[in-house]
Amino acid sequence: MSDAPDDDGPDLDLDLDAIARASADAMWAEDRASIGLGIKLIDVGSGYALLSMEVTEAMTNGHGTAHGGFIFALADSAFAFACNSHGDKAVAQHCTITYLRPGRLGDQLVASAHEVAREGRSGIYDINVSVGDETVAEFRGHSRTVGGRWV
Repeated sequence: MSDAPDDDGPDLDLDLDAIARASADAMWAEDRASIGLGIKLIDVGSGYALLSMEVTEAMTNGHGTAHGGFIFALADSAFAFACNSHGDKAVAQHCTITYLRPGRLGDQLVASAHEVAREGRSGIYDINVSVGDETVAEFRGHSRTVGGRWV
């Protein structure tokens, strides 16, 4: 008996990533908020999403730094793509964010979302928003499926 993987069986990771991509494509087609903010969907997989957004002048506050609401919006969009990546329609039920340093005009913010846990209709996701190697904010989102499927 061999410990080698069965080459004739389906590649479950590939199937899960295909579901994530199809779900993301369906969501993106209707996501006016993310598109309007110039957010870019870089990558998506099962329980994972990577998005980016450039801080524009219209996104700066009275301190001349990125308004926290725009940083939150980027993190929330990454959360949305990650928690909907399994094909089931899901929404946020609770989110928190901690800002660690300001975003600045011209910064390319990157939000990386990872599934922490998923059980029944609930899920927990951590999202790191960064510029290069520097963390701007940490976001935690709790999701809830609401019925229906993307694909």
